[in-house]
Amino acid sequence: MSSKLIVGNWKMNGGLAANQLLLDGLREGLGAVRSRSAVCVPHPYLAQVQLLLAGSPIALGAQDVSAHTAGAYTGEVSAGMLRDFGVRYCIVGHSERRQYHGESDELVALKAKQALAHGITPIVCVGETLVQREAGQTEAVVKRQLAAVIHENGHCISEIVVAYEPIWAVGTGQTATPEQAQQVHGVLRAQIKAATAHAERVSILYGGSMNAANAADLLAQPDVDGGLIGGAALKAADFLTILRAASR
Repeated sequence: MSSKLIVGNWKMNGGLAANQLLLDGLREGLGAVRSRSAVCVPHPYLAQVQLLLAGSPIALGAQDVSAHTAGAYTGEVSAGMLRDFGVRYCIVGHSERRQYHGESDELVALKAKQALAHGITPIVCVGETLVQREAGQTEAVVKRQLAAVIHENGHCISEIVVAYEPIWAVGTGQTATPEQAQQVHGVLRAQIKAATAHAERVSILYGGSMNAANAADLLAQPDVDGGLIGGAALKAADFLTILRAASR
């Protein structure tokens, strides 16, 4: 496994002045950080952030992509368009997309396919609700969600990133314990190993309210290869603390 990967998901946050201030702070504080990093920004800011990240080791990412290549799909953004702006990562299947926009496992798999076809690494999100966890369905839910992506993308599955985001811990302040995260990451690792001979290429990120205080403990788990960071990615000091924890 290569160095850990830390990805900031800005969600629907940002502004021209705020973006510059945040990214200036990140670039100034990177220092000896050895972990890989990316920021996934709202579509309107791709051009600005592309310029602000030029010459830095931080990769540019998007938060969603269309399942279609082109055509009469008003409001959609294609993978080819994202690639024009130097996008290297794209989140697909985030729990908020699944919940608020009704995205199915099959649609998420098609979005991942579009990203891969255009040289963009999809960050495929999987995760269970509190009700599903309490019913003992966590393993079945995450395996079903990932299985759809594996089925649609076949041998290309070694080129994806997976993010486990327990829905009950997204934006709630709750966090899975390191042991809970490791247990699910282990399940996902085994599923990926069964699907590809190149499973070692696939990073599995933890995406349930990782922050500056808990990052080190979570990242110390053997199958936690990084983090998909929400609120803490909007504060340069916090994001840098996580990057340093991932560099140990």
